[in-house]
Amino acid sequence: MQPVPTTMTAIELKQPGGPENLVPGTRPTPKPGKGEVLIKVAAAAINRPDVLQRQGKYPPPPGAPDTLGLDVGGTVVTAGADVSWPKLGDQVCALVAGGGYAEYAVAPAPQCMPVPKGFSMAEAASLPETYFTVWTNVFDRGRLQPGEAFLVHGGASGIGTTAIQLAKALGSRVFATAGSAEKCAACEKLGAEKAVNYKTEDWVALIKQATQGEGVDVILDMVGGDYTPRNLELLRTDGRVVQIAFLRGNKTEIDLNPIMRKRLTLTGSTLRPRSVAEKSVIAQALRTKVWPLFESGKLKPVIHATFPLAKAADAHRMMDADQHTGKIVLTVV
Repeated sequence: MQPVPTTMTAIELKQPGGPENLVPGTRPTPKPGKGEVLIKVAAAAINRPDVLQRQGKYPPPPGAPDTLGLDVGGTVVTAGADVSWPKLGDQVCALVAGGGYAEYAVAPAPQCMPVPKGFSMAEAASLPETYFTVWTNVFDRGRLQPGEAFLVHGGASGIGTTAIQLAKALGSRVFATAGSAEKCAACEKLGAEKAVNYKTEDWVALIKQATQGEGVDVILDMVGGDYTPRNLELLRTDGRVVQIAFLRGNKTEIDLNPIMRKRLTLTGSTLRPRSVAEKSVIAQALRTKVWPLFESGKLKPVIHATFPLAKAADAHRMMDADQHTGKIVLTVV
């Protein structure tokens, strides 16, 4: 294995704002601490929180790198103290607190996952952020069960394509909303029973119709705002809404009556600020319950496009345009 250089190329955010503020720069190569590994990055995925951080709306948590990037795929080249796995030379994908848009990134060992058999590094890098997020919100907090009906808003996003496939593979009825006929068709191809174009159709009415007037058991929502009362309307008795973002605003007015009458649960969470110990629990669940579905071919990441690391600004322009389905990934040569 080649020695680790003292400096590396990383994408720096010169100032909050548009994609043009993401430029390659030279930084010291980070060193892993106790319980951490250094990964030579082969690929790093773009996520919506990266866009918010670029815009100055989502500062990194204390101690996290100020550079963007929450998940990577690559090879372990250095390990800190008290790391028994992964070992040097292992190929992994990992959830990181930041700094993924770089040639090297540090990851807590418990947040590393083996690269599924047959997956490219771009595919592997697209997994951690979305699968950690979907698992902890839909299956831990939302308690989605086989046979229950599930709705994900933004079904063509990285989170959405992950949620559709995983809920379907684990035996739930799946519904989605998306912003175009093409995106709706993509959602249905991935396993959604029905996808509704929220720009031109009444998603509450159509999903109620598709469920014989019953509604759904769990909703994963990243929209917020005026979607919240409509989510409550669509839930059946004992239903759960799990909020993970609020693209249409973090405030709205709701009627408490349906919450009481139908015994509804409105909950939510964030992932990035949580402790390594908490993320380790999610990682163990994924390795046990989800990774075998990759090996068997029941799950497959959806990669819309890849860009070289130096073209991170172009990748963000594509994310901003919101015309993609699935994940956008940076590759490091």
